[in-house]
Amino acid sequence: MYFYSMIETSDLFALLDQRRAELGWSQAEVGRRAFGQADGSALQNIRRGSSPTFDKLQRLCEVLGLELSLSGITAKPLSVPSTQSDDFAHIPVHQAALAAGDGATNDADTIVDHLAFRKSWLSQIGVSSANAVLARAWGDSMLPSIHCGDMLLIDRSKRSIPIRRRSTKDRRPSQIYALLSEGKARVKRIERPESGLIILASDNPAFGPEILTGPQVDDLEIIGKVVWWGHTNRE
Repeated sequence: MYFYSMIETSDLFALLDQRRAELGWSQAEVGRRAFGQADGSALQNIRRGSSPTFDKLQRLCEVLGLELSLSGITAKPLSVPSTQSDDFAHIPVHQAALAAGDGATNDADTIVDHLAFRKSWLSQIGVSSANAVLARAWGDSMLPSIHCGDMLLIDRSKRSIPIRRRSTKDRRPSQIYALLSEGKARVKRIERPESGLIILASDNPAFGPEILTGPQVDDLEIIGKVVWWGHTNRE
């Protein structure tokens, strides 16, 4: 049992940060959920020895699924929701928008949420939760496959594009990847017929293919392979 009036700030930080880790959140994500500020200052101030006000501590506990009670002041973990069980992995949702067009400039590292996926399903599609991230698509060049606003599940372990020479009878679609081109985040089908040539293709016939050669190929950064996407129907 922890008495807030007596507990050392280092112990308070350890309690809160342990719960944060159990939820799979970054310190910035805790700050966003508690105070609308996507930074880690709320927990870092406690780590540095600053005692939070009761209201701030109460808000942190609410967000982290802890119960703050008065008997002195006590904090104890609540029961963990079913989606926090060992059956689920909590995949971070990044603020980045992956443009299905000319590219989007944004803060790709900022985590704004987490979504729960069954570990058994991730294993079935060959994705490790440690390598999985989520981001939203933006634009319409990947229609009708990927719609603007769709959530994309990206496997960051798959960052190399294999060379594949096709026959004219090979109609298999190219694989979809999230990528950085000239510093802008995009989502495209990628074909690599030879080492110094990459083709970026859209599903929307209104958008023609892009041919990358030489330095353009070297500058291309693959974020990961898009292994799943979720579409919300908006009528």
